[in-house]
Amino acid sequence: MKRRDFIKLSAVAALSLTVPNIVRAANNPRVVVVGGGFSGATCAKYLKLWGGSGIDVVLIEPNATYTSPILSNLVLNNVKNISELRFGYNSLRQYGVQVIHKKVINFDTENKRVSLDDGTSITYNKLVLAPGIDFIYPNSYDITKIPHAWIAGEQTLFLKNVIDSLQNGDRFVMSIPKAPYRCPPGPYERACVVADYLKDRGLSVEIIVLDENADIIVEKDSFGAKFREYGIDYRPNSKVTYVNDQTFEVTYTQNGSSHTISARGINIIPNQKGGQAIFLAGVNDGNFAPVDTKNYESLIKKDVHVIGDAHHSSQPKAGHIGNGEAKVCAEAILRELSGYELYSAPKTNSTCYSPVSNTEATWLTAIYQYDPTTKDMKIVPGYPKAGTPSSQNFSDMFKWSGNLFSDTFA
Repeated sequence: MKRRDFIKLSAVAALSLTVPNIVRAANNPRVVVVGGGFSGATCAKYLKLWGGSGIDVVLIEPNATYTSPILSNLVLNNVKNISELRFGYNSLRQYGVQVIHKKVINFDTENKRVSLDDGTSITYNKLVLAPGIDFIYPNSYDITKIPHAWIAGEQTLFLKNVIDSLQNGDRFVMSIPKAPYRCPPGPYERACVVADYLKDRGLSVEIIVLDENADIIVEKDSFGAKFREYGIDYRPNSKVTYVNDQTFEVTYTQNGSSHTISARGINIIPNQKGGQAIFLAGVNDGNFAPVDTKNYESLIKKDVHVIGDAHHSSQPKAGHIGNGEAKVCAEAILRELSGYELYSAPKTNSTCYSPVSNTEATWLTAIYQYDPTTKDMKIVPGYPKAGTPSSQNFSDMFKWSGNLFSDTFA
C-alpha cells in the first residue's frame, strides 16, 4: 500500500462559527489523545509518523514532563537518579504533534468535543484515552505521610526518604494490591530491591509484605527464592483495610481474621482503577474500560479508543505492552479514517525486566494475538517465558528500557 494512498483521509467540515471557545478541525481529520505516558505518547507519535500531513494529532497532558515508573524502584537503592527517568514532549512536537498542557474536565462524546480547564474545547474525529491508573484507597489517609510510589516522581523520592530513615531493629511494611494492577512484578521487585539495599547498608530491618493475592502472581520461583534469601515475611491473602497515618499502623484481614501491625516505614500500594478520563467519558464498565482489542475501540461508545492501564483486557498493565497497544491502535485508526479494512490479527508483546538487587534482574515475556470470538487478546501457546536472576539480565534491562524510552519519547 502506497503511503500517499494510506493517508488519503476524508475532509471534515468545520463547526459553526457561533460555537465559542472551540478549536475547530480544518480539512484534516483530528485525533485527540488524552494522557502522555507510554501508551498516549507512543500513539500520538506513530499517528504522525504513519499519517504524516494527512492527519492532525493533539496530545493533551497536564504535566510538562513524564516520570517513568519503569526502573523507578532503582531510585530507591541509588542505582538510578529520578532525573534519568523524566521525559519531555518536545520530540513529539517535532513530529508535528500539537501538545497541550491542560487538564481535561469533560467529554461530549456525542458531539465529539473535549473541554479543558482553561475554558476552551477541542473537537475530534477520533478520541484516544490513555489516562493511566487511579487508586482505590482502603480509607482516607495522608499519602504525604504513607506513600504509594506507584505513580513515579515525588512519591518515589518520598519513599526513598522513608527507606533511608530506617535503622536497626525497625520494621518496614508494604502491601501488594489485588490484580489487576500496574506492573504485575513491580511490587515483588520493590520488596527485593529494598531488602537488598538495607542488607548492603548493614541494617537488620524486618520486612513484611502483605499481598492481597493468594500467591505471588508472576515469576513465583524467582521472587519466592529471593524472598527466602532476604528473609522477607511474605503474607498472602492479606487485604489492607485501614491505614492509620497518625500511629503508623496497618490493619489487614488474612483468611477471615483481622490483624493490626505498626511499622516505622510503610508503603501501601492501593488497589487500582483506570484514570479519571474513562469515567468522565462514560466508557468504563466497573473500574476499567472494556474495548475491542482489534483497534482498542470502546465497547460502549464509538470513536473512543482506550489504551494502556485504563482498559480492560487479558493483557497485563505495563509500559512495554502499552507502547505496543498504542501502535496497534494508531494503525487501526489510520485504516479506519482512510476507509481501509482493519488488520484481522494484531499481536502484542509484553516484556519486563525486574531488578532483584543492585546487580541482578529477572525477565518475563509473553506474546498475545487477537481472538475475534472474544474480541480480546489471547496468549500465544508457549508463553509466558521467564528468566532467572543474573547480572546479564541486569545489563540487558537497561538496553531494553533505553529502547523503550527512545521509541516512546525520542
